[in-house]
Amino acid sequence: MVKTRFAPSPTGRMHVGNLRTALYAYLIAKHEDGIFMLRIEDTDQERFVPEALDIIYRTLAETGLIADEGPHKDGGCGPYVQSERQALGIYQKYAEQLIAQGDAYYCFCTKERLESLHTSVQGKDIAVYDKHCLHLPKEEIEEKLKAGVPHVIRMNMPTEGTTTFTDEIYGNITVDNSELDDLILIKSDGYPTYNFANVVDDHLMGITHVVRGNEYLSSTPKYNRIYEAFGWEIPKYVHCPLITNEKGEKLSKRSGHSSYEDLLDAGYVNDAIVNFVALLGWSPDEEREIYSLPELVQAFDYKRMNKSPSVFDMTKLSWMNGEYLKAMDDEAFYEKAEPFLKDTLGDSFDLRKISGMVKTRIQVFPEIPEMIRFLAELPDYDTEMYVHKKSKSTKESSLEILKDTSALLSECADFTNDRLFEILSAYAAGKEYKVNKVMWPIRTALSGKQTTPAGATEILELLGKEESLERMRKGIEKLEQEI
Repeated sequence: MVKTRFAPSPTGRMHVGNLRTALYAYLIAKHEDGIFMLRIEDTDQERFVPEALDIIYRTLAETGLIADEGPHKDGGCGPYVQSERQALGIYQKYAEQLIAQGDAYYCFCTKERLESLHTSVQGKDIAVYDKHCLHLPKEEIEEKLKAGVPHVIRMNMPTEGTTTFTDEIYGNITVDNSELDDLILIKSDGYPTYNFANVVDDHLMGITHVVRGNEYLSSTPKYNRIYEAFGWEIPKYVHCPLITNEKGEKLSKRSGHSSYEDLLDAGYVNDAIVNFVALLGWSPDEEREIYSLPELVQAFDYKRMNKSPSVFDMTKLSWMNGEYLKAMDDEAFYEKAEPFLKDTLGDSFDLRKISGMVKTRIQVFPEIPEMIRFLAELPDYDTEMYVHKKSKSTKESSLEILKDTSALLSECADFTNDRLFEILSAYAAGKEYKVNKVMWPIRTALSGKQTTPAGATEILELLGKEESLERMRKGIEKLEQEI
């Protein structure tokens, strides 16, 4: 049975790359009716952020990536938090097994000695351990351990030959063993390194497919050496391509939209985010882009993942989010839009009606205030806005229409959209104008904007008779001063 895992480190907000890893691991498992597992990798105590645990759990719940087993649902492989597993001595036990086999060794080198090993290669500062402690006499090792001398446990990597591994996306990759540093398995604080703990846990928990970012490609030969030393089966590797911004740079916190919560704060909805992230490195075998999570489960084939970097295109995400907003249930949309509506307009308008007007016209919720602010207060505007080629409107024709329709509307007792449209359409017919030529100057006078979420008669109804006529009067005054 296929079994994947998402193993985040609780260090802050969930990066888009981490969300994609979780999503792909979930889709790979669910596509094959397999198991998706959550494991918390908190062995890096210096970077551990307690509140980040809640972020992980909340993000997975909100995006629908529900784990079949994990910290809150034991599937027989627990504990699922590495610090708890470390407390049970799991990693120390396996590290000592490697020492007994001759595949690992104690290293007592001081910080100062390790720093002396640093050298510059092609402008980069690197340090390759020289196996200084590999051949220490057994008696000396025992004395140092007994005396409590600080130490780590290192893997004894080969220095000659090559190591080849297979990635499901990138194919066969071969590296020279001379490039494999003797990585640390257990740190001086007794905690395992990420490199060691994830290998031990993936084996003990029965993980069949390891999904992670391609920044781990270079470390994979080291992982495989650990698997081979134990005689364990190596899982299938699925390395995801890099995610870049529009400039081709690695997506970072400086971009302002690098995390799931950044996107929520910017007004994007869960389903759109998940849909968009799924397409960052994977393409379906059909011409479509809108997928629900169950549809992604059915369609996802990790063999169709890309090797090349994926661009985080905000324009595409915004378009996709707009499509999700259009399809959203009206009540659900209103619940999310209401704070923006109320903050801008208070309780002076029918907010539900306005919600229905903006629903098909926005891509993200924060666009609402700018779109409707004119209802609360008429902005200053230039009379050039009355000139409109499509409706053949000029300043002169607009002035005439505003004067005529103001007089008509002042006599209207039923100030509703249907009745207003009836009156203005009759006026247009009598003048042999197209309806749009009449509506354009009225809408301009009412809104001071070239684009609005509603037509002239809908705005008239929203503003009410008194306010509408006052704004039309101001429009007439503006035009009279110019002409």
